[in-house]
Amino acid sequence: MEELQRLVDLCRPLYTRGQAASYIPALADKDPSLFFVHIIDEHGKSFSSGDVTEKFTLQSISKVISFIYVCEEHGLDEVLKHVDVEPTGDSFNSIIRLENTYLGKPFNPLINAGAITVSSLLVGNTKEQQLVGLYNFISKMTGVETTINEEVYQSEIVTADRNRAIAYYLKSNEVLVGDVEVALDNYFRQCSIEVDARCLAKIGLILSNDGVDPLTNEYFFSKKIAKVAKALMLTCGMYNASGKFATFVGIPAKSGVSGAVLSIANPESMEGLSGKIGIATFGPAIDEIGNSVTSIAFLKKISEQYDLSIF
Repeated sequence: MEELQRLVDLCRPLYTRGQAASYIPALADKDPSLFFVHIIDEHGKSFSSGDVTEKFTLQSISKVISFIYVCEEHGLDEVLKHVDVEPTGDSFNSIIRLENTYLGKPFNPLINAGAITVSSLLVGNTKEQQLVGLYNFISKMTGVETTINEEVYQSEIVTADRNRAIAYYLKSNEVLVGDVEVALDNYFRQCSIEVDARCLAKIGLILSNDGVDPLTNEYFFSKKIAKVAKALMLTCGMYNASGKFATFVGIPAKSGVSGAVLSIANPESMEGLSGKIGIATFGPAIDEIGNSVTSIAFLKKISEQYDLSIF
């Protein structure tokens, strides 16, 4: 798979165009020059570059996973009573749309307001039960026990003033369900979940195959939920650069400020890889919007090289 490796090597030096996230202190220490890629297809074939065993936190990628999980538990129609599926064009932590919208319903589950609302819908009578359900859901997909990065979790807590404001505003409009502090803590913990590139790509593969693991035929969530999740990733997944990403890359993707990006595609042929694929990239140097600069460059190049765009 020499061509894929060539594209990785071509993009790796571009990390100098960004820097590791600084507003969450525990993320600022990551070496910005790191770049990992893991791609797996529906036949079990894979491509890896870099240390794909090194763990990183999901951050905003957890938003699409928790949305899928809650929809599978409650039903899509019930969840959509609390959060919409419209893009905003605003930054991920914006509050302005809540104030300008009837009853303050979040525009989509991939912005902070929507994700915090979704976290309030996690299933269970206690916070511990709610988190165990989400952790187990992720563990079953990846085959690896789900853990959180305690240092990142603590950093999330101490830098959460804006998220607290959003959550209490949602509660005042009767959008957020249950206790505000429980919903917030669930949200901070899900953002702090650790995975490696192999696990993230496996989640992408299952999503690409409409909720069924093509390697084991195990069911995780419905095709209807998968369809909505993929549409959200395409229209809202790359923060307020989602429109540009859809235009110039054209595949469903979700990024996190840790530098990770989850993507899915369906190439006819990609150096021995074909059919439904999950793509995980990690490069801690992010741009001013919050997207990994090396990941964006790599995804754009493979989209052009292997005609991955859905358009």
